[in-house]
Amino acid sequence: MKLTGMIITLALGAMVFTGCENAGSISTGVDNVVLETEEDTISYIIGMFDGMQAKKAGLLVHNELAMAAGAKATFADDSSAIMTLDEGSAIVQAYFQELQAAKTEAQYGDTKGDGEKFLTEMESKEGVTSTGTGLLYEVVELGNGVNPVATDQVTVHYTGKLINGEVFDSSVERGQPATFALNQVIPGWTEGLQLMPVGSKYIFYIPSYLAYGERGGGEKIPPYSTLIFEVELIKVGE
Repeated sequence: MKLTGMIITLALGAMVFTGCENAGSISTGVDNVVLETEEDTISYIIGMFDGMQAKKAGLLVHNELAMAAGAKATFADDSSAIMTLDEGSAIVQAYFQELQAAKTEAQYGDTKGDGEKFLTEMESKEGVTSTGTGLLYEVVELGNGVNPVATDQVTVHYTGKLINGEVFDSSVERGQPATFALNQVIPGWTEGLQLMPVGSKYIFYIPSYLAYGERGGGEKIPPYSTLIFEVELIKVGE
């Protein structure tokens, strides 16, 4: 997100100047600001628009003096500005990401907690192995073919489920195996399939941070979802 100065259109400018002809000395009631000239009024309106844009973006101005100083430095092209616009943009972007992450976690905290509880229970189940990253897997059938590496293309049959058993995707149901580059899928798949010799069938229990994390995966996979994949590795390579 870029923070830029407001651009007033010619049409708006005409409206402003027309309204300013009889403005005289106007007390705004905010810090005893007085608009004595057309330039004063234009400056005030620019501030109004900047404030409106900030409000729409979800930004709250906690320090009006700091906001005014930043605006002054930008309009004056002041080399003594504390930061560049690019640096400011990066800070604001990180700020919004933190806000969104907090909002998402508040909304889907139960999903995250249920997933963590599920993985803890599965880790103690006989036949389930942990890789150390948090990925758990269970060998259903062990093949005798080659193991893929991360840069390989693989062909698989799979069924993906949420921990409540709801199927969100299945190549088996479609009757068509899926082929993809192993380094272009979620980290849990990239790691897990490298453990599988061709001809194997595994079940993967994938924590959200090795799956779709706080973003979720479209309409069917909520944020912070732990996923279960039943996977058969059919082929490595094209």
